[in-house]
Amino acid sequence: MADEAFVPRANGDVVRFAVHVQPRASRSAIEGLHGGALKVRLHAPPVDGAANDALVVLLADALGVPRRAVRVVAGGSSRRKVVEVAGVDVTHVTRMAEEANARRGRA
Repeated sequence: MADEAFVPRANGDVVRFAVHVQPRASRSAIEGLHGGALKVRLHAPPVDGAANDALVVLLADALGVPRRAVRVVAGGSSRRKVVEVAGVDVTHVTRMAEEANARRGRA
């Protein structure tokens, strides 16, 4: 069964996209695509915002933007989140997701 399409959306100078988070993983990593969302494994537990903080750090590093440019705008206490990133374009986010998906396919 094919995943539904991952579609980051530009809104002014920010890009929004869906993220599927797996907290308490053995390591933090961007794993590829899952059900139309970017799949991210986080070592942090889902307690007191630790997983959201770890998500912000991981995405900021992967996209080459400051941490303050990444915000969780929906799903703060859910595995399915919507993230907003300032200072990148849709192409940059799509490329990051495709590269992560390709790495997962080689594993």
